[in-house]
Amino acid sequence: MRINEIVKYSFRFFILQILLTLLTVFYFDNFLIGDYTDGYELIIYNLIEDRDRFYPIIPNSLMKIDIFLALFIFVFLIILYSTKFYTYVNELSFLSNNKSYDEFFSIYLLWTSSLFVFMMIFRFDAVSRFYLILFTFIVPAILVSLRNSETLSSLLGRSPVKENYISFNLDQDSIFKQLRIISLRNSVGNNKININKDHEKVIDIINNQNKRGNINLVVLNLNEEKVVNEKLLNFLINLNKKVLLISKENIEFKRIFIKRTEELSDYVLNYFNNDIQYGAKYILKRGMDIFLSSVGIIITFPFFILIALYIIFIDGKPFLIKQERIGLHGKKFLMYKFRTMQKDAHIKRNDLSNLNQRDDILFKIEDDPRLLKGSAFLRKFSLDEIPQFVNVIKGEMSLVGPRPLFEEDTSKYDVNYMRRLNVLPGITGLLQIKDRNAPSFETWYKYDIEYIDNWSLSFDLKILLKTPLSLFRSNNNKGL
Repeated sequence: MRINEIVKYSFRFFILQILLTLLTVFYFDNFLIGDYTDGYELIIYNLIEDRDRFYPIIPNSLMKIDIFLALFIFVFLIILYSTKFYTYVNELSFLSNNKSYDEFFSIYLLWTSSLFVFMMIFRFDAVSRFYLILFTFIVPAILVSLRNSETLSSLLGRSPVKENYISFNLDQDSIFKQLRIISLRNSVGNNKININKDHEKVIDIINNQNKRGNINLVVLNLNEEKVVNEKLLNFLINLNKKVLLISKENIEFKRIFIKRTEELSDYVLNYFNNDIQYGAKYILKRGMDIFLSSVGIIITFPFFILIALYIIFIDGKPFLIKQERIGLHGKKFLMYKFRTMQKDAHIKRNDLSNLNQRDDILFKIEDDPRLLKGSAFLRKFSLDEIPQFVNVIKGEMSLVGPRPLFEEDTSKYDVNYMRRLNVLPGITGLLQIKDRNAPSFETWYKYDIEYIDNWSLSFDLKILLKTPLSLFRSNNNKGL
């Protein structure tokens, strides 16, 4: 087993251990025992009696029902992981071949037999029979739904059924549209084109669609061709998206990269996923974002009230603005900010373009006439961005990532810089801790790409820890 697979399975084991233990303890207390409080004493008495007879070296402090339930879940998961039927979902399998009933039945038998054996051995005989039978169905249903990371990702804001794919030379009635990776997503266009001969056009189509909308998967049917144009292949690898290459022959790649190769219906499928914030990594990042943003909302709530009252006092409502920005994979969302400018500030942006001190994409004016009185202080210390904790909770932003820009700014990105759309935009980022007032878009580009190429959760934590110091080092308004 490869290291990345070990990490995935270990992570899923850890999540399932916590989830199933909490669920089992809750269900035990509220349903299996319920109002029959004497049942606790009976079970504890049985546990202590067995301890005295068979394993007296175990201290009394460990003779607790919750500990035994947690150990049972641990042993059950080890048994479950040793089976062949509880493995990760194969994205390259046909959806119709995914027999959830068969999987549920196998898990049900394993779970039920393990649960009843545990109850019998440790004499948990004071529980409700009806609720015990009901519990035998609940856990297998949860395990089937959590077979892969898609369910958790959906709960945290990233569902595959809301993602899109763009395809090339994929017939309307193609059997490959039944592949799980394709069938769960929505098509935003199929293009009939000679992929290698017109590789520049393929790149332009993908790039333009990336600017217009939310695409997460690129599917290319090469038919009889055995090679992929080198420039196109490099573009696809650096795209930071999922890419599926379909061909009748084995493709001869001119460079080494991580991919999966499978044969299906006399075709060869080559699949690589360079979406760096996907699956377990996305779940961990979202978990950290939700927790820290919730803490941030609680800590900054008094400032939120004071700033809102101040803006209303000097310029009336609204104190909060919603700006349409471009997020993960080109998805549009409304970013929240305290209003620090006049109510028609964005409309006046074009009229003041001759005063812009940055390049064509970025926009900033020294002593901007649109600023409200006293708002420069809010912008200097990024207090105007406190409401973006809500965007993070909603899954539209992250605490750390490239700053989200306007749609008109995104339209000016080149092919390479489009990669910044393949990670969650953030409140802070590498740019903010190194050169947060950089006037050059090239500087933005450098730090954003550096962040993408080196992204990890530990890297996010380092940036978060350094952000407060960067605020006090800055002498200028940020002015995003």
